[in-house]
Amino acid sequence: MTGRSVLIVVAAALVRSDGSLLLARRPEGKSMAGLWEFPGGKLEPGESPEAGLVRELREELAIEVDEADLSAFAFASHSYDRFHLLMPLYMCRSWRGDPEAREGQALAWAAPADLRSFAVPPADMPLIERFIAWSELGW
Repeated sequence: MTGRSVLIVVAAALVRSDGSLLLARRPEGKSMAGLWEFPGGKLEPGESPEAGLVRELREELAIEVDEADLSAFAFASHSYDRFHLLMPLYMCRSWRGDPEAREGQALAWAAPADLRSFAVPPADMPLIERFIAWSELGW
């Protein structure tokens, strides 16, 4: 692990009333292109995770989220070849607007039972499993 920087990325599990989860497909030209992930992104200097996630969701999906509607849900800690990723995942069940792809990514609403059919980055797989387990409890 020596020599690898820690990259903090925040993400949201946007959940509709029917229990489906929004996933975004990484566009061509980005690392891990074609894989599906939770929407979110990198923090800017001095930004709290919640403020950064609100900003990222506005920029990426054109939705408005209040920080009070973000609930800490889980986190990923995963070593990639060139960095170590730390990713807090927040649950969000309330937002304003309809998500739209603003950065060339495809979007998909997935039922919990279908989530394992999506190819996701290695760091996201434990989070997907945690979401499936949560949904099986009847949320």
